[in-house]
This record gives sequence, structure tokens and C-alpha cells, in this order.
Amino acid sequence: MSNATELKSLVKKLQSASTEQDIIGLLQTLKKEAVITESLLRESKAGLAVGKLRTHASKNVSDVAKDLVKKWKQEVENEKQAKGGKGRKGSIAPGTPQSPLAERSAKADNISTEVTGDKTRDKCIELMYDALALDSGAPSEQILGRAKGIEAALYAEFNGANAAYKSKLRSLFVNLKDKHNPGLRESVVSGDLPVGKFAKMTSAEMASEERKSADNKIKQDNLFNSLGAEEQQAETDAFQCGRCKQRKCRYRQAQTRSADEPMTTFVTCVNCNNRWKFS
Repeated sequence: MSNATELKSLVKKLQSASTEQDIIGLLQTLKKEAVITESLLRESKAGLAVGKLRTHASKNVSDVAKDLVKKWKQEVENEKQAKGGKGRKGSIAPGTPQSPLAERSAKADNISTEVTGDKTRDKCIELMYDALALDSGAPSEQILGRAKGIEAALYAEFNGANAAYKSKLRSLFVNLKDKHNPGLRESVVSGDLPVGKFAKMTSAEMASEERKSADNKIKQDNLFNSLGAEEQQAETDAFQCGRCKQRKCRYRQAQTRSADEPMTTFVTCVNCNNRWKFS
């Protein structure tokens, strides 16, 4: 396996695997079938995905991951030597990530963010770079361009590097750095989400789909609870639970919208406590 698309597919399965057996199986497949090069590790993000598993709660998983990382490091080292040597320490060209098996940052990529002449602004550019580069395989110049663009948009929006500017930047940084929200980072780095638009987004708009789903569930639960646990609910077999397929349910109705709109029916399955509503 030397194709980036195939490797990305396997990495995606690894990241979503939930059982120890599945994770180990995928790691062993990677060890046997993946023909690794440095560029392939960067493009597929396989190095980062496997590297994180070295600290997995399961010793069996962590041991296999450590062994695989060790193997891949040796293969990358052999590749460098075959191209003319690994070079001396400190001779890495600016913008070159030092290891595809570690999280990236401005320092790791040997990138200078001293571009504005203002220490505060330059530090903010560095923070944006670190958040965007976390698990990206994009060129350093591209990531730096996005980081500079975000900072410049904030500087213009708040008329300087003031308290409001810093507060907004911290919010952007936290959401970008969220390991459970890779889609946000990827969309900014790729340019699908323009930096000017991203700089104005709220925390709710930046939230991952997982977080939005969890927040929506909380809202739905609160809506059910706000109707009052003491309210009388009628039992019926007219509704079928989508989860357990039983028909023993309790329901109640409430006017949650304007008076000329139909009432909302709230249904609770007696068997599994699944809840749903409809109008």
C-alpha cells in the first residue's frame, strides 16, 4: 500500500475504531501493507494518528503503536539517507516540518512568525499557526498565510491589538485547537472557509458537528423537562418507538409556537425512555 488515498481511508477507520481488537487489527494491517515515505505520512496524517495511540489506555494498543512508529521512523530515516543523508542538526530549511510523526507547530516547522514588527501581533500569528498546523499536511507557507490573514482580519476588526482583539483571538484559538473538530481546521487551511469570515464566527458557529449534536440534545431534554414532570401524561399504543419498536408510550401536548400553529406532541417510550416530538 503506497497510495495516499488508500492510506487515508485506513487512517480514517483507525480514528473511528472503538474496540481494542479493531485498533490492533488496523495497526497490524498498516505495519504489514503500508509502504511508507515521509511525504506519504504527511499527506495521509497516518503518523499523527498512530503516534497518538502510543499513549492509549490499553497497553496492548500502545505497544503495537510504539512498535509501528519505531518502524516508520526507521523507514523515513532510510529514505533520507538514500537521498543523500539526513543533514546536520540546525540545517533544516525554514518551513520544513521536522517529523511527520509528531504534532506540528511554528517551532517544529522552523517557521518565523515575526512579520509585523509588533510582538503581540506576531505572537498571535504564532498561536494561529500552531492551531492550524496541529494535524495538517499542508505546506508551511500555506498555513502561515492563513494565520497571517486571520490576525490581520482581527486587527482591522478591532482597530488594534486591544483587549477585544485578544479575547476574540483566544476564542478562535481554542476552537481551532479542539482535537475533536478537525473539520474546522481543514476548512480554514484549505481556504474553503475564508479567513475573513472565520475571524467573525461565534463559538457556536465554530462548534463541531459532535458538539452541535450534544448541545441540541441538551436543549431537547431541557424542553421536555421544562414542561413539568408533574404534568399528566396519557398512555397510548398509537406511537411506535423508533429505537426499540415497542408501542407502549406516554405523550403530552403543548403550544410551543404561535397560537395559529399546531400543538407539539412530546412522546416518551415507556420501555426504553426514548423521547421524540412532532407537530
